[in-house]
Amino acid sequence: MINVAYAMAPSQGASQSGGGLAAFVPLILMFVIFYFLLIRPQQKRAKEHQEMVNNLKKGDKVVTSGGIHGVIAKVEDTDVQLEIAEKIRIKVTRANIAVKL
Repeated sequence: MINVAYAMAPSQGASQSGGGLAAFVPLILMFVIFYFLLIRPQQKRAKEHQEMVNNLKKGDKVVTSGGIHGVIAKVEDTDVQLEIAEKIRIKVTRANIAVKL
């Protein structure tokens, strides 16, 4: 019975042919799927947000990432001043602007 089991086992030369590349195909396929479903859309959203932040100007209505609604009163290099009520202004970092209305 043991001799039959050894006889049915594949030879070492047959198990090595194509085994190396075939083992990496699922990993490559998973990376491609993750790239198109997760990484690429996130990079696209980040690029659009950066473009929106760079194009802010006085008078734009915005919402911060903390949920504060306001109108841009002054634009500086890294900050903006938001007027959240009449004569009430706060300084917010540009990167914290979430949405331009």
